[in-house]
Amino acid sequence: MTRTLIIGAALSTLLIGLALLSLVWTPYDHTSLNIPNKLQPPGAAHLLGTDHLGRDILSMVMVGARTSLGVALLALAIGLSLGVPLGLAAAMHKGNWLDETIMRGNDIVFAFPLLVMAILITAVFGPSATNAIVAFGIFNIPVFARVTRGGALPLWEREFILAARVAGKSHAHISIEHILPNVLNLLIVQGTIQFALGIQVEAALSFVGLGVQPPTPSLGRMLADAQTLVTLAPHIAIVPGVAIIGIVMGLNLLGDGLRDALDPRLQKART
Repeated sequence: MTRTLIIGAALSTLLIGLALLSLVWTPYDHTSLNIPNKLQPPGAAHLLGTDHLGRDILSMVMVGARTSLGVALLALAIGLSLGVPLGLAAAMHKGNWLDETIMRGNDIVFAFPLLVMAILITAVFGPSATNAIVAFGIFNIPVFARVTRGGALPLWEREFILAARVAGKSHAHISIEHILPNVLNLLIVQGTIQFALGIQVEAALSFVGLGVQPPTPSLGRMLADAQTLVTLAPHIAIVPGVAIIGIVMGLNLLGDGLRDALDPRLQKART
């Protein structure tokens, strides 16, 4: 187990654990306003201080992190559930019309930068967490389709796949029983990368008002609310900013560590 994997797993577990804890407990009610105590610095009563409406920042960050993680996780589920079957189908029918159709469809989606596509969808259908999920989920589909196809193509030439074909197994059966387990390590690593990217996208959309809407807390919206008060109370911008950096860094380190741990070529090089 590498140091990168340990640090990434520890950081991700800590921040995701705080987000999950908010389902059952937060220090204060994140919807409770206390104007007389607004912009309080970190202290005994409020460990991370209060915002411009007197809300406890620690409670807001816990719930906001949960919101960001939920959006990223659902978008990731969309990408995996649709992208992996498409990638397996493209590899199974390499070179024919189905493969070409899937790959050219992927190229069309990739022609639009992620944030531009997300802003377009949320601008047309309205700002909401659901539309942010749909926007990033659509982008995730070709990502996982390409990763799955790229990992599956060399496997179709391997001896154990040829033996399965000689045994009379169908292409679909081979894809599910033999190909998918052998590309799972690639999908796990890519999944952590897309998960981290989803948190960044959600924060960016919420920052410009196209993501999660009030009164639901969001790390991006907390940054947007704090931008005019940074000189007066810098902690209300620093805390959500550090939370975003921590979650993204933890997941990226976790992805790098998993890649090193799951790649047999790197394992051989270390031995």
